[in-house]
Parts: sequence; C-alpha cells; structure tokens
Amino acid sequence: MNIEKNGVRARDLGIPFDGEPGPFNAITDVNGVMVGHSTIISGEGKLIVGKGPIRTGVTAVLPRGAIYDPVFAGWFSLNGNGEMTGTTWVEESGFLEGPVMITNTHSVGVVHDAVIEWMNKRKAENPNIVDVHWSLPVVAETYDGRLNDINGFHVKKKHVYEAIESAASGLVNEGNVGGGTGMICHQFKGGIGTASRRLEAEGGYRVGVLVQANYGLRPQLMIAGVPVGREITDLLPEISGVEAGSIIVVVATDAPLLPHQLKRLAKRVPLGISKVGGIGGNGSGDIFIAFSTANPHVHGPNKIVDVKMLSNDLNTSLFLATVQATEEAIINALVAAKTMTGINGNTVYELPHNRLKEILMKYNRLKD
Repeated sequence: MNIEKNGVRARDLGIPFDGEPGPFNAITDVNGVMVGHSTIISGEGKLIVGKGPIRTGVTAVLPRGAIYDPVFAGWFSLNGNGEMTGTTWVEESGFLEGPVMITNTHSVGVVHDAVIEWMNKRKAENPNIVDVHWSLPVVAETYDGRLNDINGFHVKKKHVYEAIESAASGLVNEGNVGGGTGMICHQFKGGIGTASRRLEAEGGYRVGVLVQANYGLRPQLMIAGVPVGREITDLLPEISGVEAGSIIVVVATDAPLLPHQLKRLAKRVPLGISKVGGIGGNGSGDIFIAFSTANPHVHGPNKIVDVKMLSNDLNTSLFLATVQATEEAIINALVAAKTMTGINGNTVYELPHNRLKEILMKYNRLKD
C-alpha cells in the first residue's frame, strides 16, 4: 500500500476536525475495502449531444476487494430525489452482495448491467462461488449535467470494468475523479471525498466514509463551524439554469454490526452533512448505505452460522465517528476539487485554499 501524498487535503490546510483518523484517513482504512475510479474527460466548447464535452465517470467501492463474500448492510434515504438501485434487497436480505457503484444520473443502467456481467464472470471463474443466476447491484447516482454531456451516454461497460479492476486499498483519489468528475458542491467544484475515524478505546474499530458530493447552495456552506459560504460570495458557477444536487455516502466499518444496526449508522450520515450546511433540499437525492466487513463467510444457502454483534450500548461511538468522517469527507472533496469548465463554457470554481485559511483565521479557527 502506498502512503505517499495524494494532493492537498483539508488537514493539510490546518482545518480542525474532531476525532482520530486512520492512517490513510479514507474508507480504505477499514481492512479489505478497496476503491477504484474511471474518469472520462474529453472535449470543450458547445454541447453536441453524443459528442461532448464529457466530464463524468464511475467510482467503485468493493467491501472485501474482489472476493465474493457478501457483507451485512443497511441503507437510508434522507431525501429521495435520486437513485440507489438494489436497496430493497439490501433491506430485505440484510446483505450487500457486490460492489457499491457511483456514477451520473443517466448512466445507472449501463453500470448496473456491467456489474451483473462482471459478477457473473467472477462466479464462472471461481468454483467456490455459489452459482446464482441473478444479481441486484447497488448503483447510485448524482447529476452532472451542468458540466457533462449527460444525455450523450458516454459511460460504457469498459469504464465500469476499469473502475472495479483498478480498485485498491490505501490512498484514494479525490475531487474531480470517477463518478465525481462533473459534480458541484455548495456552488464550488465538488466530487469524491473520503475520511475515516479509529476508535482505539472501543476495541480498535474503524469507520470509513466515501462521498460523492453534488449538493448545496453557497450561503449554507460551513467549514469548522465558520460560515465560509457567506464570506466567499463571488466565484459562483458560471452556468445556465437551476442547479440540481445530491449526495451519495458510503459508510464502512469493521465493527460487528447487524443490518438493523448498520441502518442506524446510515441514519447518522445526515448529521455530518448538516455540519457542512446540507439541508436535504427538495431537488437533492441524499441516499446512504453502510456495511460491515466483520462476520465473514456468513452468507450462503442451507447452513446455520454464528455471528458476532456489537452491543447497542457501544454503538454511540460509531455514530459519532460516522458524523465526524462524513463532515471531513465532504470538505476533503471540496479541497481536492479543481476548477472545471464543461459544456457550453459552463465553469465551476474550486474552493480557494488561501482565502479559506484567511476566513478560518478571522474566526479564530486557524492559527497564522
């Protein structure tokens, strides 16, 4: 695993956060979790549907890497103006049986099909995998049509395979990558962000979060308790039309939680989003899924299995870790993202690091 620097992150700017991160401060601090991206950037100028400009991609989160060993999971929707496929079966069965995929709104179908194809190939290549002829993949989306030729359907099966097969542990690329390539957050450039917390006093468990942040208006933006959005009133997106937004959040933990407990964990995600200024607006799809990498090898037909479960009384520290990591993951997405120009010259600006630091110093949240 590579622990070299991977671009500027929120803590590099001195932004204060509560809680202790894992070594990568990423969802991959949960052992076994891997993340991969496929980023598609091409063309510039006027929109020609089917040709571009293209600013999109796919992100894959693999709970146990490429190993087929379903994990306990739960999900929650704060506001349902969005999509996360496969969640009715997650709710019913309590299991997440494959990767979590994130892309743009109009590419859910092709990603869904490609994951089924990939899973079937994996089963065919591995005789230890039970022969199941159906799959209900989890594919989530946010809207990138202000920067991307979203109706050009540029995400192909090959990009889905690239995201899955490039998945790795260690540091995770953030900002304008994968499914987050064309996304906007609080009217700055947004995208992919990640963070983690480790709970040494509570058994050494870890909680990791990955977000695809594409939500929020500027005046609501808060960073470290400071009204940054009211301080930076310029650098607004140069785009036409009303902005649409959403946020997808994936939570991973190695704590032994059962599906109903993981649903409780997913329900704490909005508390982290609210600390950055998210309110779950009418046009926002705020959908979250949480899984546990504990209890391996409990999925399968015709057998009785023993499982471990963390006492509900010990869940509170995991709730807090989820809130903290969600907040930091969103800010990491904002800090990592770079100014992007897409269709018709639409431009979304990056969060200016120097001005952010000056504002935090003004409010005594950062030392000179």
